[in-house]
Amino acid sequence: MKAKRVAFPLRGSASWTGGYNYLVNLFRALECFQSGLIIPVLFCGDDALEEDVSTFSSIHNVEIVRSPVFNAGRLRIRTLKAILSGIDSEALRLFQNEHIDAVFENAVFFGWRFPIPVIAWMPDFQHRRMKHLFSKQAYWKRELGFRAQIASGRYLMLSSEDARHDCESFYPSAHGRTAVVRFSAPISDNLMVENPADVIDEYRLPEHFVYLPNQFWSHKNHALVIEALDLLKKKGVELVVVTTGNPLDPRSPGYYEDLISRINQLGLQDNFRILGMVPRRHVISLMRVCGVLINPSLFEGWSSTVEEAKSLGVPMLLSDISVHREQMGEGAIYFDPHDANMLAKKLGEYSRPLPAQILAARQISASSGQYVIDFASDFTSLVAILTSY
Repeated sequence: MKAKRVAFPLRGSASWTGGYNYLVNLFRALECFQSGLIIPVLFCGDDALEEDVSTFSSIHNVEIVRSPVFNAGRLRIRTLKAILSGIDSEALRLFQNEHIDAVFENAVFFGWRFPIPVIAWMPDFQHRRMKHLFSKQAYWKRELGFRAQIASGRYLMLSSEDARHDCESFYPSAHGRTAVVRFSAPISDNLMVENPADVIDEYRLPEHFVYLPNQFWSHKNHALVIEALDLLKKKGVELVVVTTGNPLDPRSPGYYEDLISRINQLGLQDNFRILGMVPRRHVISLMRVCGVLINPSLFEGWSSTVEEAKSLGVPMLLSDISVHREQMGEGAIYFDPHDANMLAKKLGEYSRPLPAQILAARQISASSGQYVIDFASDFTSLVAILTSY
């Protein structure tokens, strides 16, 4: 069968780690297991930073097309034309010139009459489930975008059964046009060459710590971990939680500063260690030697940090939300994301170092390859269904 050429517009940059890493992980999965069936074609503007594009350049079989059509300043005009006329004619001409068979649409709209088959990826429905985190403008921008995609008859790609349930509950007309493609987070060999001991030394960390690799967005629930650490410290239990991630939450500008203030107020500067944005190879190194990984999030579409930890066989403490249960089943320990006392009790069980043989630089687990195979296979099957009409 002839390989299908699928267009992927590059939206944002590496600073939006969720969407950026999603494309990186998908392309790597396709490279390893479906290279003869899918050719990803990444479309970006002339204004795209080389550092944002270079990662994709290193992935075999990925083609990169730069064009002013995809410059950041053109998006609003193109979207307006797509809504009014039904077709983003500029993007269409470019896609046709590159012989595109299907288009991956996320946070962009190519029009309700767009003639090339479109997969609309909807990562989650946080704006409906946690409406209080969105300004009225941000809410309606996202909501109207979703409604436009659904009304246009798009095939909708979702990352979990939890998200599919939300989608079909909030938008009943989507029934029969949804597909779940659970993404994995393949860990490439170049991320495993770093010596974790060197990373610990670089950041002056203790040998035993709990790792929390989440962006500092309010729904990620770092505040609960801080309160749990305070409860432990009052009982004489000293535990270090190491955090990495972007400190900027565009929807809650003062959130990070409030966390810092609370840490200082409780005297937890040595217990809650914030490293900020670090290279991905350092994230993997920290996972390989942490005592346990924690994700206290109040909401997830499908957690990439959980996927990476799963690939490495890292023990996990996860907030008891439905998508975490779907992701890990009985393979994790769960806690109420609103109960600091419960979390303190669970964390207290990890206050002592695990046996050295368990912590000795974890390697990629043998089962992780199957997750990647399924990711690539499910996406390829969806493209095949879409292009067979």
